[in-house]
Amino acid sequence: MTTARVTFARRLVSTLLMWAIGLGTILSGYEQLFFITISGLGLLGLWEYYEMLDRRGIPNFKLTALITAVIFFIGSFYTFRSVDHHDKSYDFEIAVLVVFLMVVFGRQMFRRTRDKNPLETMVYTLFGLLYIVWLFNFLTKIVYLPPRDAMGYTTGQYYVLYLVLVTKFSDMGAYVVGSLCGRHKLVPHISPKKTWEGLAGAMGFSFAGSFGLWMLIPVRLSVFHAADVAVLGLLLGFTAVLGDLAESIVKRSIDAKDSGGLLPGIGGVLDLMDSLLFTAPILFFYMRLVLGLPTP
Repeated sequence: MTTARVTFARRLVSTLLMWAIGLGTILSGYEQLFFITISGLGLLGLWEYYEMLDRRGIPNFKLTALITAVIFFIGSFYTFRSVDHHDKSYDFEIAVLVVFLMVVFGRQMFRRTRDKNPLETMVYTLFGLLYIVWLFNFLTKIVYLPPRDAMGYTTGQYYVLYLVLVTKFSDMGAYVVGSLCGRHKLVPHISPKKTWEGLAGAMGFSFAGSFGLWMLIPVRLSVFHAADVAVLGLLLGFTAVLGDLAESIVKRSIDAKDSGGLLPGIGGVLDLMDSLLFTAPILFFYMRLVLGLPTP
């Protein structure tokens, strides 16, 4: 079996496994399982980020950031799911980030270090929390953004399913079309394999996936109309490519090929969720600002 076929087979197995976990979580309807899955993936992605920094010899406050991330996920989940505390959700997020910033400064002040640039340590540490934990936590917000059903169960998990499907269709479109007919480089100084043809494929696949799922479960995605599905299909497809390129910038900056090796054929968890880090906030703010759903 050729190397390309081996990579494809491994990628397929990893993809099917992650889809099984995702669908099982969403269809279960258990809010605690949503929390475990979202926070677990977020913490794994954050761990991989700091591991990449460690391999590059870049000093950071990994343990402080991981503890903060745990507090962030637990507190966010509690405030978002508590009907009487929706107005406190953003206050909690801001409070955690402010305290984390102060702690990072405090650690740097009293740390005996030979770092030539202490600011680098603090910036890399803070960036990890913002880039991975804060952005990925928009999935939790989407879960609790739409109103609950008549039985009191959440309905937002189906919009998370929509988000993941459209985002991954974009990734698949970029990979398939780019591999088959990619000729014109998109941003070769960031990612040599990305092409304009791949971008077109990403947006075409995401557009098709957007309409496909909406037509399959229209009742579960009732806040969307055809125009929303069309706009989001293109918007999320384009944003997914930006999210993938953003992680490429991070990896290139610290001389890493993959964020990890947990998922054969894909790389690490951060490689899996990089597109979602950008598409999740876009979907959330579209539902809030364009569709006018109330703040969770």
